[in-house]
Amino acid sequence: MAQKFKPAFGLKNRHIQTLYSSLFRKLPPLKFEIEKFTLNDDDFLECYWHNKPSTNSTKPIIILFHGLAGSFKSPYIQGLMSESAKKGFASVLMHFRGCSGVENLKPRSYHSGESGDALAWIEYLSIKYPNAKLFAVGYSLGGNMLLKLLGESKNKSLLNAAVSVSAPLQLDICANAMKRGFSKFYQHILLKNLNIALDKKYDSHNMELLLNFKRQNIQKLKTFWEFDETYTAPIHGFKSAQDYYTKCSSKQFLKNIQTPTLIIHSKDDPFMTQEIIPLQNELSSSVEVEISENGGHVGFIGGTFFKPDYWLEKRVVSYFLGFI
Repeated sequence: MAQKFKPAFGLKNRHIQTLYSSLFRKLPPLKFEIEKFTLNDDDFLECYWHNKPSTNSTKPIIILFHGLAGSFKSPYIQGLMSESAKKGFASVLMHFRGCSGVENLKPRSYHSGESGDALAWIEYLSIKYPNAKLFAVGYSLGGNMLLKLLGESKNKSLLNAAVSVSAPLQLDICANAMKRGFSKFYQHILLKNLNIALDKKYDSHNMELLLNFKRQNIQKLKTFWEFDETYTAPIHGFKSAQDYYTKCSSKQFLKNIQTPTLIIHSKDDPFMTQEIIPLQNELSSSVEVEISENGGHVGFIGGTFFKPDYWLEKRVVSYFLGFI
């Protein structure tokens, strides 16, 4: 039986849980091996390996999918890679398009429902490492994408098990939540990064023609609704932000998942409301949900303020060890 999460004394507040690692966590530098993966449309992904196996190895592989504006620099990514290596896993972070620090080649980028790129990468790994069990963990946006992919794959999934952490299971509800209270701070930080990335695309592509949107107006995009209506939806083939949110929210896919899957979620996640938590009749028998009262967004830090215990990465690895 998994040990339930208990927040560190002094770290119970949801915003402290959410921000602590970014502000205070000091991780020893990891050694990465970068693999460039070419997609069918001739764009590419940069995938960062830690403890990379040989092609005939039986060492299990954990595939990581980061959150919005995340990368190999994210503390939750490096923490999981470090913890999994201790337990004998190889790990690889699949950066979404343009997220590794190297711009991708197309006007499009990535979004919460872009499961095609991840599927191509997983299929490639299953062929290149035929003797290795494959696992996957997705955080926030990456967690939503992973659940959608598993639901789409049904019994054809190439993964032995999966974990989704702090996923925005209903995107429109989450986009609305980010417009209220202190959550507007997170929206401001994330949108600042997204707007910078969009502005750079005007250097390489005729974005004004593609989007019918002037470059100088990018700074006026202040909410996820506005950004997704202006860029995410039209560039990725959706009719509107609402159409994108409706089609890409993973909650509707949970009943189709046939891969053993653990969803880790906190009731006090500042990126969303408890309305997104799925009911039992919305889950397949393969999906297990662990709900904590506290934990914030991709937080789940136990121990004490000065000696924190990163419960989340230990829980993810222990779940996967059950399938080795």
